[in-house]
Amino acid sequence: MKTTDDELVAKAMELSGIREQTALLNEGLKALIEKAARQRLSNPGGTLPELHEVRRRRS
Repeated sequence: MKTTDDELVAKAMELSGIREQTALLNEGLKALIEKAARQRLSNPGGTLPELHEVRRRRS
């Protein structure tokens, strides 16, 4: 699995300032994992269709 888009790698190196492909890949994977973890935390998902509406007090 050594196929990479050379233009994409060059652009990422330019923007990040990272010059080694291995370090660039590691940082990219870390960023992808952090993004996915944030999305997972902010959207836990799931539904409870059998749950009845909770009565609320009027203030």
